[in-house]
Amino acid sequence: MKFNRYDKLVIVFISAILLSACSPLEGEESITAVGSSALQPLVEVAGEQYGSENFGKFINVQGGGSGTGLGQIAADAVDIGNSDIFAEEKSEIDVSKLVDHRVAVVGITPIVTPEVGIKDISLENLGKIFTGEITNWKELGGKDLKITVLNRSSGSGTRVTFDHWVIPEGTKSIITQEQESSGTVRQIVASTPGTISYVAFSYVDDTVKTLSIDGVKPTDENVKKNNWIIWSYGHMYTNGEPTGLTKDFLEYILSDEVQDTLIGALGYIPTNKMEFERDAKGNTTEVLKETKQESD
Repeated sequence: MKFNRYDKLVIVFISAILLSACSPLEGEESITAVGSSALQPLVEVAGEQYGSENFGKFINVQGGGSGTGLGQIAADAVDIGNSDIFAEEKSEIDVSKLVDHRVAVVGITPIVTPEVGIKDISLENLGKIFTGEITNWKELGGKDLKITVLNRSSGSGTRVTFDHWVIPEGTKSIITQEQESSGTVRQIVASTPGTISYVAFSYVDDTVKTLSIDGVKPTDENVKKNNWIIWSYGHMYTNGEPTGLTKDFLEYILSDEVQDTLIGALGYIPTNKMEFERDAKGNTTEVLKETKQESD
């Protein structure tokens, strides 16, 4: 094909536009946050909202699991490492330089395909499903349907939290299919009869059903009161005290604007609404609410 002079000028003009669009503009900044898929929806939406309010500022968010987030931030390979477990829970992580920013609380719930025939399960029996002692839903009063267990990957903070509160001490989950992505877990549970797994509250939709445990429903209010015990903090770790755009974004996500509106709307719980708090060893203590007295 032959191009005339006009065609060539058009091509050069278009190429110049494309190159300028792909080149970073002066004053643009970006940071990268990697890790927990349970925390990912919040960081993504907050990042998009922050970028829309601050032209030229970009928050790149990637999943990969809490293990990945902690490993990457410990190696100083990213700006923020997202995790839904304490860094201290990963023995291979050097926590000496890491700074913890708790931005939300993440409730975690078992999910099943709708036709299994039960709505409530005891914590003991939930553990027996994941250790392989119970293999059919009819053993729990449900349908005569084989139980398919779908677990999270070993690097998942959601799995660490679930195992801590559900799997009896001294036992282990059965070897079964594992998935890293919370979204993929939900999709498989929704489309595979008899399947059970677990996700953060923020991933629950109409395609799956949650199970209450010992009569307690997986709700924000029950998490706040620690009646629902399967929960964790959403941590955003930095390697040292944050500066620049990293500092600004963390201050934004911890601001009243985000904590009072966005956190709850996306299925998380603001940390300041909790009536209990936990440490890295899982010890839970009641939060003492300070009362202000008016001075005379």
